[in-house]
Amino acid sequence: MIQLQLPVSIIKEGKHYIAYTPALDLSTSGKTYAQVKRRFNEVVEIFFEEISKAGTVDEVLGNLGWRKVQTHWTPPTVVSHEPMQVKVPVYA
Repeated sequence: MIQLQLPVSIIKEGKHYIAYTPALDLSTSGKTYAQVKRRFNEVVEIFFEEISKAGTVDEVLGNLGWRKVQTHWTPPTVVSHEPMQVKVPVYA
């Protein structure tokens, strides 16, 4: 096992929480903050187990913008996570 530092956004939608990481383009949900954090750890573990079994670790992580330094992978760095005001057309 290795430990990774992943950027994770946790948002509340109604009564549920959503955890999302752009580093893996992966999300999960839960009824509580603690549950979504626990589920997020589980889904990340499953993600890495599956790409490892499939032999696609290099391909998948490379396509997600990760960098391989010697034998270790490093996720992309999130530069900013902020609300932005944008204009969008209104359709009737």
